[in-house]
Amino acid sequence: MRSSDSTLKLTVKSAPVVTYTALALLAFAANSILCRIALRDAAIDAASFSTIRLTAGAVTLLVVSLVSRRGRSPVTGSWISAGMLFLYAVPFSFAYTLLSAGTGALILFGCVQITMMAAALKWGERPHALQWLGLALALGGLLYLVLPGLEAPSFEGAALMALAGFAWGVYSLRGRGAADPLAQTTSNFVRSIPFALAVSLVWLPRISAQRQGIVLAIASGAVASGLGYVVWYRALRGLTAVRAAVVQLFVPILAALGGVIFLAEAISLRLVLSTLLVLGGIWLALHAGQADRSKPSLTRC
Repeated sequence: MRSSDSTLKLTVKSAPVVTYTALALLAFAANSILCRIALRDAAIDAASFSTIRLTAGAVTLLVVSLVSRRGRSPVTGSWISAGMLFLYAVPFSFAYTLLSAGTGALILFGCVQITMMAAALKWGERPHALQWLGLALALGGLLYLVLPGLEAPSFEGAALMALAGFAWGVYSLRGRGAADPLAQTTSNFVRSIPFALAVSLVWLPRISAQRQGIVLAIASGAVASGLGYVVWYRALRGLTAVRAAVVQLFVPILAALGGVIFLAEAISLRLVLSTLLVLGGIWLALHAGQADRSKPSLTRC
């Protein structure tokens, strides 16, 4: 009876983490889809998309923060985290002008995995052998998905996306210790705006923004980025660095499925098989070694 009660308590306790994680992954996938549509149709340039995205996220989060705190502006966050947010968002947009969607996703999330797994090992997390196997299966599924269209990427595009992946990995690790996710995310977005504006000023002679591109950038910043990252920070409270790294492998699959729905891309047997590999690898990595529930703190990042 005690075992059943313990299992029930664990399930109830973990339910919010599962919900927050699922919502965050949907937001991440939405970002990729919105960015692909905007840049594919040349509705906006990459610098403007990034600046509008970060600004819209900051404005939305400021309004939510001021309303929820009854007019008190949040003072938290850090310039380092804001810098990591900028180093993710801006290179991400520019990279997708030089890389195919599949190649870009593979480089991005591959670098996220390397960054977060390296930090996990450095700070004491020791993944179970089955977790390594699950990670290998998931990465193999991603590689299988993008391999048919995988061409030698441009050095500039690959470097930009690798930088974005590293920055997002660091940003996620720093967010694991957030006592107030809303306040911290709001501050990070506000602090990132000067960096983005500087890039737009440099890019000024080549700026081109149509109404469709502006709307897509606002949607990406206000909903998929701003609110999505708050939810992700909440999810990170209940995830080890290993699990936080592994579950993000689900994003390229969601983005690919979104491409089928919103970009009229064909459903292939390869997409179905790669989805099964990724989901199977994620399930294995998340459930392996569950008996060892000790989770060292990574808030030093």
